Amino acid sequence: MASPAPKSPEQSDKSKKYDRQLRLWGDHGQTALENCQVCLINATGLGTEILKSLVLPGIGGFTIVDGEKVTEEDLGINFFLDIDSIGKQRALVATQLLLELNTDVKGDYVDESIEQLLKNNPNFFSNFSVVIATSLNERALLPLSELLWDLGIPLIVAKSIGFIGYLRIQFQEHVVIESHPDSQNPDLRLDKPFPSLSQYVDSFDMDKMELKDHAHIPYVVPLLKALNEWRQYHNLALPSNFKEKEELRQLIRRGIKVNEDGLPEAEENFEEAIKAVNFAVTPTIVPNDIKKILEDDCCINLTSKSKPFWILTKAVRDFVENEGEGCLPVRGTLPDMTADTNRYIALQQIYLQESLRCADIVHRRTQQLLHQLGQNTELITEGDTKLFCKHSSNLAVFRGTKIADEYDPKLVNVSMISQGVEDPDSLMVYYVMLRGLDRFISDYNHQPGEFGDEHDIVKLKACISKLLNEWGCGSLSKDDYVHEIFRYGGAELHSISAFLGGCAAHEAIKLITGQYKPLHNTFIYDAITSNTETFIF
Repeated sequence: MASPAPKSPEQSDKSKKYDRQLRLWGDHGQTALENCQVCLINATGLGTEILKSLVLPGIGGFTIVDGEKVTEEDLGINFFLDIDSIGKQRALVATQLLLELNTDVKGDYVDESIEQLLKNNPNFFSNFSVVIATSLNERALLPLSELLWDLGIPLIVAKSIGFIGYLRIQFQEHVVIESHPDSQNPDLRLDKPFPSLSQYVDSFDMDKMELKDHAHIPYVVPLLKALNEWRQYHNLALPSNFKEKEELRQLIRRGIKVNEDGLPEAEENFEEAIKAVNFAVTPTIVPNDIKKILEDDCCINLTSKSKPFWILTKAVRDFVENEGEGCLPVRGTLPDMTADTNRYIALQQIYLQESLRCADIVHRRTQQLLHQLGQNTELITEGDTKLFCKHSSNLAVFRGTKIADEYDPKLVNVSMISQGVEDPDSLMVYYVMLRGLDRFISDYNHQPGEFGDEHDIVKLKACISKLLNEWGCGSLSKDDYVHEIFRYGGAELHSISAFLGGCAAHEAIKLITGQYKPLHNTFIYDAITSNTETFIF
């Protein structure tokens, strides 16, 4: 009778609830979410869709700023409002219904327009992790952009009108430790094997091993043995072209045992070693994008106000220049490979211990830097350093631009707009349309087409032409887009808002957790053609 399978460790209720997202961003990512506070300006259909996708994964709390009452129009585009809500405070009703989605989340609301709040209490926004604004006019957007830029708080501006979606993300600097690249080569250090790895590989006498053991050695062993032999005859150089790599593959093939008929046995680990020649036998270097970060002024010239990211970066830079001998800390993880459990775990532990040794050196340097800068030495924990070292080959730094600067004609990227408008395949024309729409609303205090007045077409076209003239761009070749905006009448479509709301929530989560690379700057969605495009202003 077979023995019962061992039971998996019991999960907490919280782990069960957030299981799928914990697989994406881990415990530390979830903790960052649970500690954040999000501000939503205007509980429109798009606004509540964004907040829904943040409440479900468990943000710490949210506050809705909205001075509007619920109207019949709101009911058609906002699933978080019902007929009994008409005439009630939109912020209150949306808050109550959103809180029903997740009892772990706290919510609050402010029944006041953003214009009044900015005037009466600008310090209101200082405690938020991120601010999200929908259906915001120029008069409120520009001062809000300036305020949050000075506070260093990210701002996400979203619009949904007809079949057009728009996202704009503003931040001064955003750093990413866990960028989660789609693919990356394993960090095996075969060109510079550390002592414990060399000792492990040398401990195997391949010729004297029986087939059942020979076929279950991790492929790193036959690969490194063959590489060491090859390098002895090539002045310790690495194979750099197809011919040389094929010579190395032949050395590996010679190590495969043969049967009684003199034919090679089918040994999967050796086949893996042969395949690994292409991606594992490469020089261990610091990637160019990481070099730029290590050479950044924020890394080299630390101050008492330097953020933990840059202090850790400086510690890694010092490691590379000294103990690392030109290499980043060992990642400490292994890819899957054909091997028996004990040998694989033993090799895995060797890489893990080397990564811990590297992280310990970096952490000691981090503590020295914190002390020198007059910062609390508990600001960066040993766990923080281990995580940073593990992902040091995939760090990313983004520096953004201020939304308010886009409204200064002197700072506009005229060439990019001109080229985009002239390109029939570009969605730049929608950016121009939305900017013209903002100008129209500021001048006439209503949406073009909202009341069915066809004079709005002429007025909107004039706003767009004036805007293009200020930028020094030529006029639009067709009026079709102007008529389309007029036809929308400022209306939201729920399906478009739902899609865009999910996109905006994803970006907010990236900004909050510091994981995955965020959308950089401006995103346009054309639902008619299902095309998207990003622009950097």
